[in-house]
Amino acid sequence: MRNLAREKLKGICGVYKDCDGDPRRLCQGQSYGRALGIGGIGSGASFNNNFLALRKHNLKMELIEKDIVPNTFYDFFGIKLTMPIMVASVAGVNSFGGDNVITEQDFCHAVVQGCKDAGTLGWRGDTYTYSLENSYGIDAIAVAGGYGVKIVKPRDQKTIINFFKKAEEARCVAVGVDIDGCGSYAMATHNKPVFKKSVKSLKELISATNLPVIIKGVMCIKDALKAIEVGAAAIVVSNHGGRVLDHTPGTADVLREIAAQVKGKIKVIVDGGVRTGYDVLKMLALGAESVLIGRDIIRAAVGAGSEGVKIHMEYMQNTLVKAMRMTSCSSIEEITPDVLV
Repeated sequence: MRNLAREKLKGICGVYKDCDGDPRRLCQGQSYGRALGIGGIGSGASFNNNFLALRKHNLKMELIEKDIVPNTFYDFFGIKLTMPIMVASVAGVNSFGGDNVITEQDFCHAVVQGCKDAGTLGWRGDTYTYSLENSYGIDAIAVAGGYGVKIVKPRDQKTIINFFKKAEEARCVAVGVDIDGCGSYAMATHNKPVFKKSVKSLKELISATNLPVIIKGVMCIKDALKAIEVGAAAIVVSNHGGRVLDHTPGTADVLREIAAQVKGKIKVIVDGGVRTGYDVLKMLALGAESVLIGRDIIRAAVGAGSEGVKIHMEYMQNTLVKAMRMTSCSSIEEITPDVLV
């Protein structure tokens, strides 16, 4: 699957063994006069920091006890998932140069159906080619019987509310706004206005739908507390994969302090640099209740469509089970900071 993706993504993504945002990667570094592609904004430091932040933590083996078969089931707004791992709202394969290898419609279908086949959820996002008439992500979720989450860029209020209404009609599990999308390179370069959102604006959006609303792009305690104030159902600790602001910390560097302040009051989800189930265990130990993965799913979908996504999500679950067994965690509720050394 990865070999196929490497061939198809030549010049776009190296499909390296480690997707680490290293400055020497072909997707990374300042790209004067060229599109951002699949890498990080500016120097790419934020993308690289996500990977490095997780590498700071190691796992403590604990083995002398009765053998266990870890249970990875996770409840997400009443939907029982096989794992606390979902696919992030990556959208716009054309914006990173991949439209010649997979269409946006096929990409959205691959993500949503592949995740459903693996027993989890695919989140679908928003980009400059999307409109209420061309809602590729929502359409894919509708075909899958509502098995997905719709995230909208911080557009004008009316447009976001209309997207939320369409998501309701498709029976999406939840909706949300990626507030860090106000720094979107793709939206800015294609004259699609996006805005920072105030407490008042977010309250208006949340009151406009009966679905749980997720605020994605939280990187500080102050924003996390404001998300609770406005009535959000969940936050995603995220720096947008390092694609909206250069030189931010990695998400694993800020997760612990955010979770310490708000966990139990709001769902805490995280993305950024997660590549294996071992990384998932680290994020859960730092305070997240579930994680999202992004770039690896682009490669999985390009390599083998929905089957590729299913295979990759099963790999994530299998490595999480291995990590939990070797650290003596029989369920995700039992994962604590004690597994980290």
